[in-house]
Amino acid sequence: MLSIDANAKINLTLDILGKRDDGFHEVAMVMQGVSLHDTLQLEQIAAGIELEIVGSDLPADKTNLCYRAAELIMKEYGLSSGVKIKLEKRIPIAAGLAGGSTDAAAVLKGMNRLFDLKLTEDQLCLLGARLGSDIPFCLMEGTMLATGRGEVLQRLPDVPEMDIVLAKPQVGVSTAWAYKTYDAGYTGAHPDNKAMLAAIEAKNISSISKLLCNVLESVTISECAIIDTYKQTMLEAGALASMMSGSGPTVFAIAPDKAVAEKIAEKIRGLDSKAAVFTAKTIGRNRG
Repeated sequence: MLSIDANAKINLTLDILGKRDDGFHEVAMVMQGVSLHDTLQLEQIAAGIELEIVGSDLPADKTNLCYRAAELIMKEYGLSSGVKIKLEKRIPIAAGLAGGSTDAAAVLKGMNRLFDLKLTEDQLCLLGARLGSDIPFCLMEGTMLATGRGEVLQRLPDVPEMDIVLAKPQVGVSTAWAYKTYDAGYTGAHPDNKAMLAAIEAKNISSISKLLCNVLESVTISECAIIDTYKQTMLEAGALASMMSGSGPTVFAIAPDKAVAEKIAEKIRGLDSKAAVFTAKTIGRNRG
């Protein structure tokens, strides 16, 4: 039996540079791992794939990214025995937090250990990229500049540990819908990734906070106005900064300390009793 935590991610920046020939969007974004996580238990069985999901009504079938990750490893490396996976969900789905991608990454990592495949991180990332653009980041974690369709990663220094609040309204957002709806004629602010990289290098939390920027906010807020309400409430409660993560609708705040993070979380719960609200911390790279 092997147990693995699958950590969520947030975007400190997200820029869209244009449409690629393969139909995907060219992006440039700074991605950051956070301590909110799902837990997966993996166990060898005689044959096949058994998937059990606790804490979510996600389908436990061949459409699930965990199942597809296991299937990919088994086919690619001709495994004769199978795997039983128990997934305990905490990360909200359709939230802009890479919940499905991080679970798939955990399956790839777990099966590599369970079956002693001795695959390198690069080999796992190549496999992961075949299933989803965020999976390579979820395998490597920490702080990364992601380009291409999100799978080309540049390791950055770990940010200083920061207290984070995550708040997801009851609505879900499709990543595909958000990117499809994004207007290429967008005239709002774009991230200054060069300045963000310098702020991360300097470990300057104040500068990191000021440089948060996500061009997809305009798309998702137009359909989900409560995102803007969350952002303003977080700032009024003492956040250094607040922004939507990924394609949303989750909003995160950077708090100056844990006590303020808890205060922000309580304000959001008071504002919206149906919100999924978590306090967390930023995490460094996966060294396991």
